[in-house]
Amino acid sequence: MPEDYDNDLLQEGILHFRSKEYALARRYFERALDAAIDLQTRAQANYYLSQVEDDPKQKRQFLEETLAIDMGHAGARRALAILDGKLKPKEIVNPEAIPAPLSGTKEVQADRFTCPKCGGRMVYSPDGTALVCEYCSRQQRLNTGTPAAEQDFFVAMANGKGFRKTISVKTFQCQGCGATFLLAPSELSATCAYCGSVQVIAMDKVRELVEPDAVIPMAVDRERAALQLAGWVEEKNIKPQGKVEAPRGLYLPVWTFELIGSLPWSGRVVRNKREVPVSGESPVSFNDISIPGSRKLANLFPQLLPGYSLASAPAYDPRFLAGWPAEVYEMDMADAALEARRTSVEQILRGIRAGNRNVINLNYSTSAISITSYRLILVPVWLTEYSFEDKPHRAVINGQTGAVHSEPPRYSLKEVLEGLLGA
Repeated sequence: MPEDYDNDLLQEGILHFRSKEYALARRYFERALDAAIDLQTRAQANYYLSQVEDDPKQKRQFLEETLAIDMGHAGARRALAILDGKLKPKEIVNPEAIPAPLSGTKEVQADRFTCPKCGGRMVYSPDGTALVCEYCSRQQRLNTGTPAAEQDFFVAMANGKGFRKTISVKTFQCQGCGATFLLAPSELSATCAYCGSVQVIAMDKVRELVEPDAVIPMAVDRERAALQLAGWVEEKNIKPQGKVEAPRGLYLPVWTFELIGSLPWSGRVVRNKREVPVSGESPVSFNDISIPGSRKLANLFPQLLPGYSLASAPAYDPRFLAGWPAEVYEMDMADAALEARRTSVEQILRGIRAGNRNVINLNYSTSAISITSYRLILVPVWLTEYSFEDKPHRAVINGQTGAVHSEPPRYSLKEVLEGLLGA
């Protein structure tokens, strides 16, 4: 039997499938499956058999067999999503003709949270559980016990949610620093959480955005944030110059992704003064690879993100944002997914190099890595600035734990040399 006999049968079946000769194609796929030597041919034969099968139960079995061999098979995942009712065929978009985002202004649906007792405005209070009336202090408890479900990445890419926006919301852009925030309903003015400037809204701007999947409720109030900052300053022996700005609370957007698959690699190492080939296949399994949706605090995110309990973040409820600004994400889901892949590959390559010292000519393939799910999570922070050694520094307090993080001092080469020479 020729070495490529199974693959030849598969390719012949695909030709008949494309010619819509489904009965003939099915016979070739079945023979290819029986003769399959390699796993890839077996996976493809199962997938194409699912495409010519009418019985839903048998179709599901073929798709599950495909995914058991190739977890990242996009066609099988998309077909299974259709079978499960998560994706409708008419929702699948042509990737070469992604619809352009909507522009201009339009009427939008907005929630306004008023007290049922006195009619006053209700805002989210940093106790992690309630809305509180600003006037009569009446409380309305919120449910924070159910973690948010992850979204199917393959479905999002098939129906275009990874590229286009999905809901209309009102936003305002700070004229001082350029940051963009969700606009609270019925607000005529707003204070920028980054630069502290007060903005008067001249006209509602509407943007089309992906609705958050989860939100970590603010659990640290302004007083505690200020105390945490004071303790941190004392611990670091920092004496700020002038007045330290009062912390300003806000929510930041973060994308999280789950990745699976493998990374085949090859290279060469020197052993006994000779170069010898080495190779391997590293498994890929990452849950909650976190990518910031905002670029404003890019240098502080690596310190800040590990402190949040992202896996248990409750499902998004707009009431959590009552009285709090939430920054609009600058990086959309498709771009964030690419960054998540890059981040995961870098982690795996570090492990390969650690286990194979002095490896050179390292080659690898990322084609077997797939993103299976994603979430857009809003995380709470408090921001403030202080001046130290005549330089401004930004401090960020984790709104869930109270941990303080700050930008590292920026010293010029001249200052470093003067310090060394002085020492």
